[in-house]
Amino acid sequence: MSADEGWSIPPIIRPRPEACAFDLDRALAAVVKLRAEIPSDAFTAGILGTEREGSAVLLEGGRHALTIGYLIAEAERVWLTSADGRAVEAHPLGYDFVTGFGLLLLLGRLPTPGLALGSSERLRPGDPVILAACGGRAAAVQARLIGKREFAGYWEYLLDEALFTAPAHPHWGGTGCIGPDGRLVGIGSLLIEAESGSGESAAANMVVPIDLFAAIGDELARKGRVDRPPRPWLGVYVVEAGDRLVVSGVAPGGPAAEAGLQRGDLVVAVAGRAVVDLADLWRKVWALGPAGTLVPLLTVRDGRRFDRVLRSIDRESMMRRPKLH
Repeated sequence: MSADEGWSIPPIIRPRPEACAFDLDRALAAVVKLRAEIPSDAFTAGILGTEREGSAVLLEGGRHALTIGYLIAEAERVWLTSADGRAVEAHPLGYDFVTGFGLLLLLGRLPTPGLALGSSERLRPGDPVILAACGGRAAAVQARLIGKREFAGYWEYLLDEALFTAPAHPHWGGTGCIGPDGRLVGIGSLLIEAESGSGESAAANMVVPIDLFAAIGDELARKGRVDRPPRPWLGVYVVEAGDRLVVSGVAPGGPAAEAGLQRGDLVVAVAGRAVVDLADLWRKVWALGPAGTLVPLLTVRDGRRFDRVLRSIDRESMMRRPKLH
């Protein structure tokens, strides 16, 4: 969805050209609409749907676009459309599960300038940033960085340091986070509740820092993946409920389902070591070795303790590889 399709950001929180030290409209033009089509029998179809929409950011040079990976996971076709309505097809080069980035190769040209990469490391809480979807100023939010801290996701995902921005963009998936110098400093991933400076909870966006892409971008563009041992994947969704780690679901056909884990089970320990929170759980699992490693879990169901051993796999083995048209 773009700002010309029935929604727009309230004018009071849109960015203003006179407040920017760069060409605002030129930078916003690099953010394009993304539409992905996924086969109905794809592994992620039941969770993420077969038609996905969000944003992507054209990178400097115009050949590649960067987005959040879940939008293009197992995509059969991807279309990118600029704010003026011109569209090209794009090939999903790769989805890096460690960072969450998805990289696309444009199969045509868009007459839109790409964004140069900035530095997320240099950002400090309080710094102004812009969260932008496709549609120019009407689809952009003038925000501030409200925090840089660890983020753990229930889907076996962990960032040592993510960016958190507010006010929140309502169409966050794949949005471009533009820094004070007009360069790309991150890609929008989630809408979350975060604590504001006053201690109150408010809607915010979790943004994946661009420095993580800078370290892998060339390799992802050349090979479609990053040469690192794949992490052990369990196919289990775990959420924090107070001081407990609760299984909220398991992936069909995944190691957790095969081992008998069920919704409502508590995860207590990994390989005999107690886990204290979600980040600790994933770190202890990954520390055991690469994909294929046996992962002993101590779980509790209805007050009874169960020792289970899961044979981890590479998450990518469950997914379709994209085909170049």
